[in-house]
Formats: sequence, structure tokens, C-alpha cells
Amino acid sequence: MAVRKIIHVDMDAFFASVEQRDDPSLRGKPVAVGHAAARGVVAAASYEARAFGVRSALPSVTALRRCPDLVFVPPRFEVYRDVSRQIHEVFARYTDLIQPLSLDEAYLDVTANKRGLDTAWLTAKAIRADILAETGLTASAGVSYNKFLAKLASDHRKPNGQFAVTPDMGAAWVETLPVSRFYGVGPVTAEKMKRLGIETGADLKAKSLAFLQQHFGSAAEWYHAIARGQDDRPVNPNRVRKSSGSETTFDRDLTQAAEIEAGVLRMADDVWSWCESRQAFGRTVTVKVKYADFHQITRRRSQPLPVINRHALHAAALALIRSVLPTQKGIRLVGVTVSNFAGVTTDAADELPIFVEAAA
Repeated sequence: MAVRKIIHVDMDAFFASVEQRDDPSLRGKPVAVGHAAARGVVAAASYEARAFGVRSALPSVTALRRCPDLVFVPPRFEVYRDVSRQIHEVFARYTDLIQPLSLDEAYLDVTANKRGLDTAWLTAKAIRADILAETGLTASAGVSYNKFLAKLASDHRKPNGQFAVTPDMGAAWVETLPVSRFYGVGPVTAEKMKRLGIETGADLKAKSLAFLQQHFGSAAEWYHAIARGQDDRPVNPNRVRKSSGSETTFDRDLTQAAEIEAGVLRMADDVWSWCESRQAFGRTVTVKVKYADFHQITRRRSQPLPVINRHALHAAALALIRSVLPTQKGIRLVGVTVSNFAGVTTDAADELPIFVEAAA
């Protein structure tokens, strides 16, 4: 089989960069997209803000403690979607095999060389140049022979850079990296790996498949493969979204069941609007709860048949939230997600739930 040529394109601090582009007074300043309210959360941060340790999902009050000069701007999701459409129009000039991961990143398979450029490296440079010329925004790119390595590579020269991982260097390069950077290894898994003496790709590679199966179950084969720089997943332009979720941070910590349930129902309504408009009906409902101390839990229930009306989603979401009520500890955030859509298979290594944060 011919060696694939994969590019992972990732916009640099996308939301914050759009805001700095559209408001010149913000350029060079630490910017957070979100709300500075006591219950606010950072949705995105500029590189100037990241230098102070400000990151997405950080509580706004914490962000301001780390960076007192931080400038908050409210999110403008319609603008970000419009810019994302421009970026994808650029991608389409270079390949028909485009797999979006979010508004600001995508995999591209350029093996077929639609534009006749000599190498994938030159293709990535041309794509980044077109994006800059047409949107005024910078992008970083990773070039490699599979998706896992391309995604790792795109982060290696950020911002506004690119990096290539060739077939003759891939396996050795992976050994030098911390496992916390690996796609599919979240903070909890990384900590578990550390307890097992696994901190680098080399450490992971040294563990047998049987050892990994004992400790990581169904994810073991994925970890065993990526430790060797292996990933056979194709770029899938027909990738089906596998979940829809909505969550909200309350203005104050809640302990009253009626208020908490009302918040869950609002999030269920948001999710149902999406499901109904797409005619996408899932069998699994998940409720997420974040307490005042930031401890987070989820409750999930799968049903034999898809949830096909608002009433059924309400009933499922209420049953799940009531499993943790009453509560003595305040709840700061709730979320509802529907997944396991009818006729869709799950590729856990390639899919992440998509949440839209709403203000209470």
C-alpha cells in the first residue's frame, strides 16, 4: 500500500486570534474569550494570555489572578463559524479528503496531489499561506504518513509553523515524547500511566500488549500501536458526528433539587433542538455534574431504542440527575449529552464529545 501523505492543520489560538484581528486594540494583549463574571469560564486564550498560564476551561476568577491585565471578550460563535467555512474552502482546493475535528482543525489526505505540488510539505505551506492571505489568521501544520503523527507534529512548531515526521523517523520520534501529549491519553490516563512507570513513548513501547490490556482494557491496542508510531485510520470525509451536548455554569452554586433539575432540562432542550433539526436520535443519554470544589462526575444510561422525542429525553435526563440528588455539596455546572446515534459505530480513538457552553 502506498504511503499516505497526511496534513493536520490547526489554527493558532483561533477564537482569540479572530478577536485580535477584528479589534486592533487587542493585538499584543492577553485576551480571553469568555466572561469575566464570578461564574465565568475561559473558552479560549491568546498566546499572550497563555504565557501567564491562562487556558481554556479555566475559571475566569483564576485566570484573572494569574493575569490581572487579562482582557475578556464575549464569544461570537457565528463569526468563528464563518471564518471556519473560509478555511475549509481553502482545504477543498488541495484535496477532497478532509476530516474536520472542530471549527479550527482538520485532517487532510493529500496523497492524490490534487494541485500537483511536489511534496506534502509544500502543500501544507501553500494552505497556510492561503489561509493567512484570505483570513488574516495564522495556522500551524503537521505533515506525516498517518493521522496520529500529523496531529502531534502540528503542535511541534506552534504558533505559525509546521513540522514533518517522515516514515524513517516516526517510531523513534514518538519514543522521545511525553505520553501526556498523545492523542487519546487524557490527564487521568496520563496520571495512571505515570503510576505504572510510563512517562514517555519509550516507556509505553516497553510494555507488552498483555500488560496494557490488563491495565487499560479495550484501549490497549491503540496505545500499543501509537507507541510504535502506527495508526492505520484513514482520513474520513464522511465522519459522522457521534454526540451532541450542552452544558451550563450556574451564576451560583446550587443545592436545591428543583433549580438543578431546571438547569438539566434547559440543557436537554438545547440538545433536543440539535437532534430534531438533524434528525439524529441517540440511545445513550449522559448527564455531567461539576461540584463547587470542581469534582466532576457523569451518569450515563443506554436504552434499547433511540430517544425520539423531547419528553423521552427529559425523562432520561431527570432520572440521571436525580440519582445524585439530594446534594449537600453545591453544584456549579450541569450538562446533557446524547450519543450512540442510530446506525453509527463508535471509534473511540477518533471521536471526542462536542459541548457548547451556555451562560446560565
